Amino acid sequence: MRAVIQRVSRAAVTVENVVRGEIGPGLLVFLGVGQDDGPEDVEWLAQKVAVLRVFEDEAGKMNRSVLDTGGGVLVISQFTLFGSLRKGSRPSFNKAAPPELAVPLYESFVAKVSEHLGKPVPTGVFGAMMDIEAHNDGPVTIVLDTKVKD
Repeated sequence: MRAVIQRVSRAAVTVENVVRGEIGPGLLVFLGVGQDDGPEDVEWLAQKVAVLRVFEDEAGKMNRSVLDTGGGVLVISQFTLFGSLRKGSRPSFNKAAPPELAVPLYESFVAKVSEHLGKPVPTGVFGAMMDIEAHNDGPVTIVLDTKVKD
């Protein structure tokens, strides 16, 4: 799994002119599921998102997590995180998981993050064309890949 995580002051996702999810201060997570991903990737990444210390403490240091701040998490499915430009300038998405694998893992990830936070996690609509509004805070952007844990 790959995730691009942005610290935001607010974020929202709209599908067909209907707001499907929104948060105030917290994390906007763009999530891609790869062909080789499984439950262990869900567990690792959901835990990391919940405890990722990118929010400032009283001293101005990034020492607090979304769990510590009580902030929200908005999760957006994004298979394009597995795009490869190895053979030219048109991306290939061969390493992205097909929907029959990706949807259950995506839903499991959302459920696990919700469990860690103790509250619902809003999402977009898997596979839909979505309008994402994000007000980056910082900006702070972190990229995580469950196969490259650095």
